[in-house]
Amino acid sequence: MTLVRTLAAVILCACCAAALAQTSHTREHSFSGAEHWVKVFDDPARDAWQKPHEVITALSPAPDSLVADIGSGTGYFAARLAHFVPKGRVYGVDTEPEMVKYLEERAKREGLPNLVSIAGRPDHANLPAKVDLVLMVDVYHHIADREGYFRKLRGSLKPGGRVAIIDFRADAPSGPPKSERIAPSRVTTELAKAGYALAKEHTFLPNQFFLVFEAAKP
Repeated sequence: MTLVRTLAAVILCACCAAALAQTSHTREHSFSGAEHWVKVFDDPARDAWQKPHEVITALSPAPDSLVADIGSGTGYFAARLAHFVPKGRVYGVDTEPEMVKYLEERAKREGLPNLVSIAGRPDHANLPAKVDLVLMVDVYHHIADREGYFRKLRGSLKPGGRVAIIDFRADAPSGPPKSERIAPSRVTTELAKAGYALAKEHTFLPNQFFLVFEAAKP
């Protein structure tokens, strides 16, 4: 393996580990020290495989949408979303107090008054209003009681609201241990039990599946 490929692999692993930190449930991880983690979470090298612009464009939120980024971490997606919905609002939700504080300060520093940092709980997002879109990136496999969590989350969706779930595929070269990865078919089954239906699947991410759900019709 060449030096360039070796360095690329190291960067990829670091970015994947960072993505895992941006979760709604940090049972086994502590991510205090936001100033340190921002260098990893927001490393430009992550853009090559995470494709944040393409992800948000695929979701196509309206300019006045209310969006929740659950497991927002330092705001890798939340800050970008705030630019996409200038007439709306983005709730960046995290359970790590230092991440919540950091995102609040980032919103002020970058002049994003429509980005609001929210302290969530492992079993509840604590959203202050119903939203049009929920984005969860590398979060799903960390949630303990997924059926209960997503049943509660349905109450925070506007009519026609969507939940987008992005997480690592079993064959991805980096990410969580393979024993912790969850197949997209299982995600669809579990979300069906919580009252959701798969609305769309995107396949352009090289390491992750990308599923979009809506509340199932009665």
